Amino acid sequence: MRAELISVGTELLLGQILNTNTKFLAEELAALGINIYFQTTVGDNKNRLLQTLRIAAARADLIIFTGGLGPTEDDLTKEIVAEFLQLPLEIVPAELEKVKKLFKKSHLIWTDNNAKQAAFIPGSTILKNERGTAPGMAIQKGKKSYIMLPGPPREMMRMYHGYVLPWIKENYPHELQEGLYSLVLKFMGITESGLEILLEDLFHSQKEITLALYAKLGEIHLRITMRASDKEEFKKKTAPVLSEIKQRTTRYLFAQDEETITEAVAQLMLKKKLTISTAESCTGGMLAGQFTSFPGSSELYLGSIVAYDNSVKEKLLGIPLDLLEKHGAVSREVGLAMAERSRVLTGSDLGIGITGIAGPGGGTAEKPVGLVYVALAAKDISNCVEYHFTGDRETNRQRIVRSAQYLIWKYLQNYWPE
Repeated sequence: MRAELISVGTELLLGQILNTNTKFLAEELAALGINIYFQTTVGDNKNRLLQTLRIAAARADLIIFTGGLGPTEDDLTKEIVAEFLQLPLEIVPAELEKVKKLFKKSHLIWTDNNAKQAAFIPGSTILKNERGTAPGMAIQKGKKSYIMLPGPPREMMRMYHGYVLPWIKENYPHELQEGLYSLVLKFMGITESGLEILLEDLFHSQKEITLALYAKLGEIHLRITMRASDKEEFKKKTAPVLSEIKQRTTRYLFAQDEETITEAVAQLMLKKKLTISTAESCTGGMLAGQFTSFPGSSELYLGSIVAYDNSVKEKLLGIPLDLLEKHGAVSREVGLAMAERSRVLTGSDLGIGITGIAGPGGGTAEKPVGLVYVALAAKDISNCVEYHFTGDRETNRQRIVRSAQYLIWKYLQNYWPE
């Protein structure tokens, strides 16, 4: 079974709203075993929307719209589907009454253009909107099905789980024999090409199982995918290749699926009953923000000093002035001193020091933009890693934070120093 997603809204085309609906629906449909080969975004334009629908109907069995169900003139989705199918739209009195009651309950002023939200193709299934005023609609004609959902993700997701999923299962029971399941492994400290070389034979030998690499900011992800009757079958059949991958990539594999590097580090620290503190310069507290982003972080994270200016490094962190003058603020020696002073001042088990030039200015021939030192200090060891980043300021700062987290992870796994 083939499905196509059509996202309706000029605001999506202009980039004013991030389209999270397609990600959600693509994952949900894949789990049902429904193939998606095309996703289209179209503005609030009658002719272009009709053209998009014609193209989709020629190559897909199930067409799902998000957006364009509201009360204004540019909300065109139901009208276009009705025109394409050569069927009428009619106001359903019971639905109209529901919309009016919702307006009254919410103390909203009723205007007559809201009545179009209660218009449906006769014989279609009305999909209740439990979080908004615009119901959805599902209809079959011939061998094709059309589902219209609201644009706001909060409304759309509730409608999908409550009404769309049961509708699909009821109308396509024989099409949903096998779902498409995936597992994502996350790596740091290795390039995409380097990881491919490590796993090259596995990429070529898999038939049922497919492997796909893709780069994220500071990370490499590997998606393992296959069709299976359920999640348990997927786990069983992918277990051998998963075991082989883990064996080859232990030093780089830090998490899988939704787990982040921050969570992976936190779990290891909690397990080992260790605490950490940070001293940051060019990242301005971003690493501290990561550590304090989840409940229970107080058990492992003690505090931070954002020492941007040299006077703060000297007066608050206690880094000797002669060290700053001799080596400069961006240096291995100062990075190590920041990490050690952070540890000593807070009494933590681990201290992290970050100093560098994030850009776009401030670089020199000897110390160019992107030069960064990330140091880790513990009672038993202290070391510093030099990095050279080439992105814009914000990208560099995020990569620095990722590098610091990976450094901590390697230390906790006894993989560092090399």
